[in-house]
Amino acid sequence: MVSILGLSAFYHDSAACLVQDGQVVAAAQEERFSRRKHDPRFPSRAAAYCLSEAGLKPQDLDLVVFYDKPLTKFERLLETYLAIAPRGFRSYARALPLWIKEKLWMGDTIRRELGYDGKVLFGRHHESHAASAFFASPFAEAAVVTADGVGEWETTTVWHGQGATLTPLLSLDFPHSLGLLYSAFTYYTGFKVNSGEYKVMGLAPYGQPRYVKLIRDHLIDIAEDGSFRLNLEYFDFAGGLRMTNERFHALFGGPPREPESPISQREMDLARSIQEVTEEVMVRLCRHAHERTGSRNLCLAGGVALNCVANGRVLREGPFGALYIQPAAGDAGGAVGAALGAYHMYLGRPRTPQPRGLMGAAFLGPRYEPAEIRAFLDAVGARYEEVPPAELPGRVADLLAAEAVVGWFQGRMEFGPRALGARSILGDPRSPRMQATMNLKIKFRESFRPFAPMVLRERAAEYFDLPCESPYMLLVAPVRPERRRALTAQEQALCGFDQLRVVRSDIPAVTHVDYSARVQTVAEEDAPLVYALLRAFEARTGCPVLVNTSFNVRGEPIVCRPQEAYRCFQRTQMDYLVLENFLLDKRAQPTVVTDDDWRREFPLD
Repeated sequence: MVSILGLSAFYHDSAACLVQDGQVVAAAQEERFSRRKHDPRFPSRAAAYCLSEAGLKPQDLDLVVFYDKPLTKFERLLETYLAIAPRGFRSYARALPLWIKEKLWMGDTIRRELGYDGKVLFGRHHESHAASAFFASPFAEAAVVTADGVGEWETTTVWHGQGATLTPLLSLDFPHSLGLLYSAFTYYTGFKVNSGEYKVMGLAPYGQPRYVKLIRDHLIDIAEDGSFRLNLEYFDFAGGLRMTNERFHALFGGPPREPESPISQREMDLARSIQEVTEEVMVRLCRHAHERTGSRNLCLAGGVALNCVANGRVLREGPFGALYIQPAAGDAGGAVGAALGAYHMYLGRPRTPQPRGLMGAAFLGPRYEPAEIRAFLDAVGARYEEVPPAELPGRVADLLAAEAVVGWFQGRMEFGPRALGARSILGDPRSPRMQATMNLKIKFRESFRPFAPMVLRERAAEYFDLPCESPYMLLVAPVRPERRRALTAQEQALCGFDQLRVVRSDIPAVTHVDYSARVQTVAEEDAPLVYALLRAFEARTGCPVLVNTSFNVRGEPIVCRPQEAYRCFQRTQMDYLVLENFLLDKRAQPTVVTDDDWRREFPLD
């Protein structure tokens, strides 16, 4: 058996993935173990988990593969600085120590961190992205499009995947980057780069596209094939510590919004405008990929592929019959692509596509046995009821139908940024109060943020205009017209966040202000317990849909262990917690311990 460990690290969302004989055995992000959101450090805990899942030691590995080429990336950093020097010295000086200490000696770092003395390979960043999507997909051949901030030099690529090969067809290089353009607006609207982009996407429906022409005229030149060039006179990411400069600020009427300050109509309109430009580029790129390959199948990866609104538009307007998006489309997924790419393209092993792809439901992280959970609950004095597995879906469905908010912790943890039914917080989508309750009392996040629906796969078409499955919550689709509620003239006249008060459909908790929803379809073969829960909820309410949001609060990663799930449950106004078949009622629990006490009793290591 050939065992390959793929790694991504040192930028954001570090991760590890174990592939054995071409199958994805385990994958996890370092943040879930370290509890540091978007942790960029070497994924030592994630790698240790992956090896333990297969009962391996580091010396049992045939290859370790890193997802990009650090030396080539350093060349880009150095060339960029020399081209603009002395401007950019502060940025360069800040980055240099980490390069000298670790990144330039990545092979040594990997061997030292893992305790491994075998062969280490280095992939190319965007090739790793492409491999993570195509080789994990159910397709024998496909067009492949990747887009993100920047890899070594490349920012955007198009490939043709055939069998066990990837043929490059188009690439765009730094500094011309769709990901960095979107991140510039993330920064300008007052959100954090590399984590706040989805907030911009969620904010966009509240605005009007009044800045689209300004962006097209001054910031980006888009060709018919989707290739583009940025006007670098408006940006500072090449040599500064900011994404934008004073010329950018003057163009849009003032300085960036201060983080955590009130959001104005300007930010809403900026978000809508950059979202529309991003969608236009992606639609053109994907059409060009179809023209070059003739394929009816499309695979997407890279950070821009996490823009599920753009993905939905590509699906609706593109010429493709089938779409596969890597569930960990950002840098974390590069670990998957590094391992799969090495297996097929370096070792030359053949590939047999599987009907539902290699990732399944993306439940690739650790699981915890009932005995371990019981011991923990007893140690903290928790009060719980042990529910027979056959009764659990019905019991929880009853609670959800009564508008309780339930933390749901089951089986192996998801890989990627979305909770898909293993580490989720669930609610009743029919409740007009549920979105506000979950945002303000559970998630502690911005009130404008929408929640996603999980729906029985076979019933999805009754609620959403979605022509295919969406198992990874990476497609936005319109709520069907027959599910919508006719609005009064007064309601139609509302603007900005006042629109949040309006009930727009018979599933208002998951219907965004533009009647869209970020859909997760659930198949019985992928997630039998979640499927059973949805069926039980439907039997009680007639509705096969639930609110599904990630099991965490703002600023923290999704929970991994029962300890983190219980702590999150105790710190929020969640009503119930389900840890495997243990059911906890908030009203029966003892007073929560302090964070300091918690760290002493249950350290991360």
